[in-house]
Amino acid sequence: MAKSGTGTLPKTSQFVSGPDEKGPLDGKVAIVTGAAQGLGKAFSKALLQRGAKVCLADIDTETGEKTQEEFESTFGETEVIFKKTDVTSHKQMEELFKLAKETFGGLDIVVNNAGVSGEVYPLWQKVIDVNLKGTIAGTMLGLDAMRRDKGGNGGVIVNISSMTGILPNPYGPVYTASKYGIVGFSRSWAMNPDIIKNGVRINVLCPSFVDTNLFADLNSDNCLNVPALKAMIQHVGVMTSEHVAEGLLELIEDETRNGAVLKMRKKEGRVYHV
Repeated sequence: MAKSGTGTLPKTSQFVSGPDEKGPLDGKVAIVTGAAQGLGKAFSKALLQRGAKVCLADIDTETGEKTQEEFESTFGETEVIFKKTDVTSHKQMEELFKLAKETFGGLDIVVNNAGVSGEVYPLWQKVIDVNLKGTIAGTMLGLDAMRRDKGGNGGVIVNISSMTGILPNPYGPVYTASKYGIVGFSRSWAMNPDIIKNGVRINVLCPSFVDTNLFADLNSDNCLNVPALKAMIQHVGVMTSEHVAEGLLELIEDETRNGAVLKMRKKEGRVYHV
């Protein structure tokens, strides 16, 4: 397990790969779920800037295709693809992984980022289905695709949890449960000697409040006390998606990290949880 501490984060703005340059992730292939906007879009852009090829996955076709077009104009049409994907559908997830491997020739990085919030019925069921079950599905498919004894070359999975995956949130118990589950599930697989032997690392990113749509349109269905949650957000502070993407890159590029849980807050900075 990773030890707590700090270090120097890779800066996404310091390197933008071009046709005659090789980035730190040159030749790597990544899948990012929930990639149409918000954190997923920032994660995908950071990976492309480092030289990776990225398969964008999102249930929002219109926004996903716009994001694909935007990235194609910057990084090239051969570097990015989009597939409409509902992470609660195992068939669609299988098709996503198949497409990424067939298009780019392999798979090295999986970022299970898709997430929703909601505390009242039936929304809370979707929270568990998308946040927890979707992450489990993406992880299991990622392991099958990347572990060496099944024909892969090893790789890294980063599952996106939250600070609520470590600290209880009285205004979002179901959301908290989904994110706690991600942390426990990910760390358990990361400790599995069979997975370690076959070259796959699994890490977890736990950001606090980020400037995404997940918290931009708060209502009584998303949390149990909107004014109290807004006060909490104001106290803790809100990070940009680009800043959080720097933490993702560290978990991917630092090959000594396996089972690491990186906490990120605007005021406290970043600390590895143990």
